[in-house]
Amino acid sequence: MIIITGGAGFIGACLAAQLEQAGIGPLVICDWLGDAHKWRNIAKRSLYDIIRPEALLAYLESHKNAVEMLFHMGAISATTETDVDRIVANNFHLSRQLFNWCAQQGKRIVYASSAATYGDGSQGFVDGADLPHLQTLRPLNPYGWSKHAFDKYVAQKVAAQAALPAQYVGLKFFNVFGPNEYHKENQRSVVHQIFPIAAKGEAFALFKSHRPDVVDGGQLRDFIWVGDCTAVMLWLYRNRHVNGLFNVGTGTARSFLDLAAAVYHAVGKHPNLTFRPMPEALQNQYQYFTQANIGKLRAAGYAQPFTPLEEGIRLYVQDYLLQPDPYC
Repeated sequence: MIIITGGAGFIGACLAAQLEQAGIGPLVICDWLGDAHKWRNIAKRSLYDIIRPEALLAYLESHKNAVEMLFHMGAISATTETDVDRIVANNFHLSRQLFNWCAQQGKRIVYASSAATYGDGSQGFVDGADLPHLQTLRPLNPYGWSKHAFDKYVAQKVAAQAALPAQYVGLKFFNVFGPNEYHKENQRSVVHQIFPIAAKGEAFALFKSHRPDVVDGGQLRDFIWVGDCTAVMLWLYRNRHVNGLFNVGTGTARSFLDLAAAVYHAVGKHPNLTFRPMPEALQNQYQYFTQANIGKLRAAGYAQPFTPLEEGIRLYVQDYLLQPDPYC
């Protein structure tokens, strides 16, 4: 039995599709579905069970002989979330409980960390897992801080030679885009935000730069196709000896200008861009550059190539967003 927390969310739902395609299961989804359209993210899956997060610990206990592995993708993921107590309860406390349960029961866990743990990037983007290195990072928002707090918790456990899960891996996802993110509202990828505007040939407004050394739209991100993220997790499932903390990005930073142009080209339109001021609330939390150092992941044995930005956007737009059914 494979349990995916956040399994009806963006990355979790795409992971469920990848695991089912590979014949891995049975699959249990742990998530809140609410009263909107999030259920569509898992509507095509053949599932063993669907449980709410508050029932997860009891479910694990009652099914501990059947559980093989947890993919812990669930989190309060909005970088603009201001209820820090809610963030701590979901992103730190629950993660800690799941990690310790896996350690006690000899189970495997792969959990979602984030590139937001790197803050402004001034310390680089090297995915060191030791506590002295982690202590140098300064996340810019509560979401990034909560993920960082759990990374440090795991590092403390490792340093203390405490009991550990049979496999434990943290994944620092960079800027992920792809199908099944439609419920995320303002936290959707910029690809999805641009698409309906580009499809009509209208002008999309990117954020202006508030730094003199960066042109408008020249802010750089490591954008990664969600299929590459799920491929890494499938590889980890098949390579249970791999442990640690890893960046999951392409290793190449691209500008928002590049990304926007690729969306327009994918719908057969000429890029049509304007620029708008960045909200004041974001200006002190904004990352102008992210680029995953993927040397550690490669050294661990992951050899698959990453999808180039233009190809990932083409896949997303033409295989999903332009189709009557855009879900994977």
